[in-house]
Amino acid sequence: MLRIVFHRLLQTIVVVFVLVSFTFVAVRLVPGNPFVSDKALPEHLQESVYKSFGLNGTWGEQYVIWWRNVLTKGDFGPSTSLFGRSVNEIITQSFPTSLLLGLVAMTIALLIGIPSGVLAALRKNSMIDYGSMIFAMAGICIPGFVLGPLLQLWVARHSNFFNVAGWESPADILLPAITLGVGVAAYVARLTRGGMLDILSQDFIRTARAKGVPTFTILRRHALRPALLPTVTFLGPAFAAIITGSFVVETIFMVPGMGQHFVTAVTSQDYFLLQAIVLFYGLLIGGANFLVDVAQAAMNPRLRDAN
Repeated sequence: MLRIVFHRLLQTIVVVFVLVSFTFVAVRLVPGNPFVSDKALPEHLQESVYKSFGLNGTWGEQYVIWWRNVLTKGDFGPSTSLFGRSVNEIITQSFPTSLLLGLVAMTIALLIGIPSGVLAALRKNSMIDYGSMIFAMAGICIPGFVLGPLLQLWVARHSNFFNVAGWESPADILLPAITLGVGVAAYVARLTRGGMLDILSQDFIRTARAKGVPTFTILRRHALRPALLPTVTFLGPAFAAIITGSFVVETIFMVPGMGQHFVTAVTSQDYFLLQAIVLFYGLLIGGANFLVDVAQAAMNPRLRDAN
């Protein structure tokens, strides 16, 4: 088990390192620079500005200095688009919001998707099964940038509990989290149903039923854990979908998360802010996949033996 944890952790570190390195090069290959404006600065002023931001060296020197500052000081550098603010300050203020939104959305997805999939499998070819799969198909087909405005129009405008947009009360997290979580819940429901149907058709389940074991006991002790393996495998990409989808949802609901800063960093070529956001999202997604791999190994002994 420790060997699996070490290998997956090493893979996560390498992937995040490559991702940030690619971003470092790609953003500098884009024509222009962070200080382009309608009025060009004199050459001596440009050199002074570049030097003050540490951008006067070669790409290799900038790369080494940035990683050194990050690893030794935890300093991501100054923002070139939001003057007077450091990247550390921006991330400290926005990252907890995006993380909270993602975690609540994932929780909603699991609370909706797993019970729906289990009930659909237990009531195969019934109205519950058909209704759950219709919901799942609708959740897959309706993107967040459509569902979000619909929730604003149909729910928030006719309720005193929800706000159309903003981040002022605890209730403001529900609509954007539902917008992000519904699509993932749809996939979770379908995967859970398929996994449960496969397990319920196994001989050991039929034997347990023949012995008179209650259905709930069969589910809890024998069926649920192996049936959820496909769902657990999907949770890593699902969390990635929620995190990346939050860019749009945060804009729709005016959530003060990192999504708005990511868009700003791309459009204004804010090197330091973009690299830091990519690093944080890479660690989030890589960490989610790492936890999924460890959970799979813990749930399936054959995976531990194979490694």
